[in-house]
Amino acid sequence: MVENFSSKAPVNGCEVVIDAVSKTFGNHAVLKDISLTIKPGEFFTLLGPSGCGKTTLLRAIAGFHPIDGGRILFNGHNVTSLAAWDRNIGFVFQNYALWPNQTVFDNVAYGLKLRKVPKGEAAERVRAALEQVELHGVEKRFPAEMSGGMQQRIALARALVINPPLLLMDEPMSNLDARLRVALRRELRNLQKRLGLTAIYVTHDQEEALEMSDRIAVMQNGIVQQLADPETIYSRPANRFVAEFVGSANFLEGEFDETGFRMADGSRLLGAARGHSGKGTLVVRPEQVMISQSGSALFDARVEDRRFMGKAWTQSLRLENGAALSVETRHALDLGSRVGVNFETVTFLPAGA
Repeated sequence: MVENFSSKAPVNGCEVVIDAVSKTFGNHAVLKDISLTIKPGEFFTLLGPSGCGKTTLLRAIAGFHPIDGGRILFNGHNVTSLAAWDRNIGFVFQNYALWPNQTVFDNVAYGLKLRKVPKGEAAERVRAALEQVELHGVEKRFPAEMSGGMQQRIALARALVINPPLLLMDEPMSNLDARLRVALRRELRNLQKRLGLTAIYVTHDQEEALEMSDRIAVMQNGIVQQLADPETIYSRPANRFVAEFVGSANFLEGEFDETGFRMADGSRLLGAARGHSGKGTLVVRPEQVMISQSGSALFDARVEDRRFMGKAWTQSLRLENGAALSVETRHALDLGSRVGVNFETVTFLPAGA
């Protein structure tokens, strides 16, 4: 039996254990023997492209999708066979799932009504939940009268009003404009930490994941490709898929020998990522490329294109061996000019990674 988390008092976060979970739709395996543990009070993100299995895993945790193999545990209790309404989780849907013919109050109070919470207590808890998401005096309004950002807050208040130890969110900001997303994700992160609950967040937006998460599970084809903190995911990707999906990257193919890394055309990067051997790929992030005077660097390159991206200029360079290189700099480089290229740091991926 699952612990009762439905009291008025704030609760601590819930540990979630995913133990060898598999799920198949027809002949298609959507989740393939996934095992991971989400810590109490952690902001944990499932990140990946459409069809990778992240939403299916989230809905399996919620109890919306029965699984074909494995177990799901909340604080050590097996909830695999429990219905969604018995798991006492808060869930924020991508489209918010607000009832248009009901007031904000009735939308937020829905979970309390199902739990037969007395009206006086329910009114107080609805007010408190709306205050948590910084909405005041909107109880009598209808969702259609509210902006997209306010609707998102209403959906969040509805999830929080039952004081769940676990909050699940399925791309809740995908329908908002970029400026509002940036503001709300900071507020959501702060709120989650203040309440101390565990949050599992699904997104395909790598910038969103990097900013908000304590840890990230990058998924592809129903498999967790890498599970780590945001800095590790970005700076030390486990394989080429992670390196390509999370941020921009340059890839240089070649082989290590006793003198360093030898590229396919014979060019050498002496001392680059020493300690490795064999064929593989060097991953270099655009901001890790250093520009110097031509002739005084590892490579010479020609500036082919440049684009101003707000926080930096993105320059497209062409190395002498024909390889393309993307670079981020604070200032624009002259089109057609020759520059020297050095690398601040690199990551080595062995062949096949």
